[in-house]
Amino acid sequence: MCQTARRPSTPGSAGLGYHQAVSLPLDDTRQIAEEHESYNATLVRREDDTDDLACFWVRFDGEPTPFEPGQYMTIGVVTDGKMLQRPYSVASSARQTADGYEMYVRHVPVMRFTTALWRLPLGHRMRMIGPKGKFMLEPEDERTHLFISTGTGIAPFISMMRTLLEDGTARRAILLHGVSYVSDLGYRDLLERWQETGEYPAIYVPTVSRPNDPANAGWQGRTGRVEANVASVCDELDLTPANCVAYICGNPEMIVSAEGVLLERGFEKPQVKTELYWPKAREPRPAAAPATTG
Repeated sequence: MCQTARRPSTPGSAGLGYHQAVSLPLDDTRQIAEEHESYNATLVRREDDTDDLACFWVRFDGEPTPFEPGQYMTIGVVTDGKMLQRPYSVASSARQTADGYEMYVRHVPVMRFTTALWRLPLGHRMRMIGPKGKFMLEPEDERTHLFISTGTGIAPFISMMRTLLEDGTARRAILLHGVSYVSDLGYRDLLERWQETGEYPAIYVPTVSRPNDPANAGWQGRTGRVEANVASVCDELDLTPANCVAYICGNPEMIVSAEGVLLERGFEKPQVKTELYWPKAREPRPAAAPATTG
């Protein structure tokens, strides 16, 4: 696994966010092309949350392409003579594209795209295409928005809220985010600040699925898988089919289970919008695991 220095990104002499890799995957001998005719963008900034979670900003060479919050871009590099690429939801505001598109990425320790991405220095050339996707907000929707996510699936919701905030049209939101480890709670500082200051009318509901792991010592919040918390959150915050619309993004098994919980509570299919981060699993896991609050 790539080990990286978690230092704040600051503008450098070339206008790139600072990042210094401590070490690289020693067994990855693939050749990544520094230049290629298909490249049309540059990696301009990187910030690491953990050894395997980081935000990357990629900027087009020319004018930025408009996108709607919830859509994704596909980024890639030529590796061993072939284009290696992967789509990622944009986490940045749709109104802030000049400095690049922010993507929240987990490093998967296999010889695919993320291992190549973790090796790239700032300033490396890339290909970026998009935007694509239909996981977008309904226009002028005054219902409470229940955002349900696991892991990096939180990214499109961050983009949605950032964009609405800039537009002056913030919508009341409940953001339920499930992770295995406390350290994986991406954007936690931002969401806690929004909630505490009222800058955005959001309630942040993080949950940790492995509370007994030593890495989660001291965690006082909710526990259990995120889908196991959906019903209790709806009850506690009075979220009903009459006043709420749900958006779900992340693990496909979680999506199937969380959607099932909402449908059982009377939500109609059009009220539950979903975005799978990889192909749907054949067997959804049950949502009946115990959930607690600390």
